[in-house]
Amino acid sequence: MKMSFRWYGENDPVSLEYISQIPAMHSVVSAVYTVPVGEIWPMEEILKIKEQCEAHGLVFDVVESVPVHEDIKLGKPSRDKYIDVYNQNIRNLSSAGVKVICYNFMPVFDWLRSDLSHLNADGSTSLVYRDKTVLAMDPRSGDLSLPGWDSSYTKEGLGALLEEYKNVDESKLWDNLEYFLKAIIPVCEECDIKMAIHPDDPPWGIFGLPRIITSEKNLDRFLKLVDSPYNGLTLCTGSLGADPSNDITAMVKKYSAMNRIPFMHIRNIKFTGERDFDETAHKTEYGSLDIYGIVKALYETGFDGYIRPDHGRMIWGETGRPGYGLYDRALGAVYINGLWEAIEKDRKAEK
Repeated sequence: MKMSFRWYGENDPVSLEYISQIPAMHSVVSAVYTVPVGEIWPMEEILKIKEQCEAHGLVFDVVESVPVHEDIKLGKPSRDKYIDVYNQNIRNLSSAGVKVICYNFMPVFDWLRSDLSHLNADGSTSLVYRDKTVLAMDPRSGDLSLPGWDSSYTKEGLGALLEEYKNVDESKLWDNLEYFLKAIIPVCEECDIKMAIHPDDPPWGIFGLPRIITSEKNLDRFLKLVDSPYNGLTLCTGSLGADPSNDITAMVKKYSAMNRIPFMHIRNIKFTGERDFDETAHKTEYGSLDIYGIVKALYETGFDGYIRPDHGRMIWGETGRPGYGLYDRALGAVYINGLWEAIEKDRKAEK
């Protein structure tokens, strides 16, 4: 297991110096954020991140993410040129030593929350999701401002894109994902770089848009689209865990045993109602997910991929990018490492 930490580049309030001070930290998860979707990442920009990380004793070997252009998700004739660009980015990243690329296939909107700064009883703030709040919004109004969506869209541009997706149901989205995978996975196999799809967050349809990476049944279907160890999962406990019908511990055990989880996002959530949840501290007792059981399942299946503590609360007066402060995520990393060490020592003592 290799512990990792998300870093948003030079403008991130959380510096590489601070990340390097977290015990047992190995890898940095980052990306080239200055290049528009659908364009090639220059090698000098990739190598710059690599060199910055190495200067602090860290390794840049996980990218989150190389975004998938909407034309690919829509299955438009222009998708082939964007897939060619994507393949070149895979080659460039591989040549710089990157081993895993996290990405998602969510139409239009990325992860969504109704509030980024929900005030908790202890004075911390956290990300929360309230389904009624989200569904009361009209994405075509031009007034939508929800966490997780691309605010660069104009009202007209967003409206036109949503109109295009009226012709894309779940079946068509599956077809478009399969087309994409069959074009990129051979390149990944050549370059020894694993693709790790992130689940939809939350794992249900939003604003009439299809979402398909949502459940064990759909993960099984996804992995069979291209049955290769280079076609894998970013198994995000908080994303899949937002649906109580998903048994996260069992899913982790199953897919880790299959060697199809290159990358884990570990965070805890607490159910507060139907399709309502709060993001909490990582420790099992604070949420609805069994973080101990999840880490135990990873250890017992010989997991040797990357883990990063996912969204954290803002605590101790910290300000910055909601969900991505230093303190609570660092506590999460230490907690996960502590669980791993305890499980490891218990197993060795039993032998």
